[in-house]
Amino acid sequence: MKTRRGWRANKKAPENRYKLGLLRAMTAAARLSRDRRAWIAAGAVLVVAVVAGVWVHLAGRQDGPPDTRARQYKEFDACLLTGDKGIAQGTDAASAWQGMQRASLETRARINYVPVTGAQSVANTRPFLNSLMQRQCDVLVAVGTPQARVARAAAAEHPEVRFVLVDGASSAGGSKAGNVTEAEPGTSLPETVADAITRAVDASGQ
Repeated sequence: MKTRRGWRANKKAPENRYKLGLLRAMTAAARLSRDRRAWIAAGAVLVVAVVAGVWVHLAGRQDGPPDTRARQYKEFDACLLTGDKGIAQGTDAASAWQGMQRASLETRARINYVPVTGAQSVANTRPFLNSLMQRQCDVLVAVGTPQARVARAAAAEHPEVRFVLVDGASSAGGSKAGNVTEAEPGTSLPETVADAITRAVDASGQ
């Protein structure tokens, strides 16, 4: 019986040695795989560092004079006050904005617009106009009935500002101060707005 048990033990020995060798081989392969991933990761970090260094070096260089094509604006602001639709395509405000863009290209005046959010009423529009006045707008284009009414009332208080009023509902009533231009909606609106801004820029001496 001893001989048989010993024979059985000897018979399993090669199998155990095979399993042990396979386990060691798998462990070594796993370690090698981790080492390879570590080397690959380190190589990737090195490549990124080299590329970043080259980019910083090139970005720090400035060959030749600065770009003279950068647009330099004058200290002159033309502002647009619109309804809650802003300068959406097809609106009178979009046409007025087109004229303002044209004037900006010709005169280098700065342009911006502010839509009136909330109730489209005179009371709610007044704070929006006041905010534009605080920005010291040189020309204020007001599009819409409440916008035009509030701007017309403000024209007498700000004689130094040129107002362009676009009121599709009515252009009657209110102040007829010399700094107010009444503009009719339609195809000629961009030209009217652009001309008003151009003349204001010329009059400013800038």
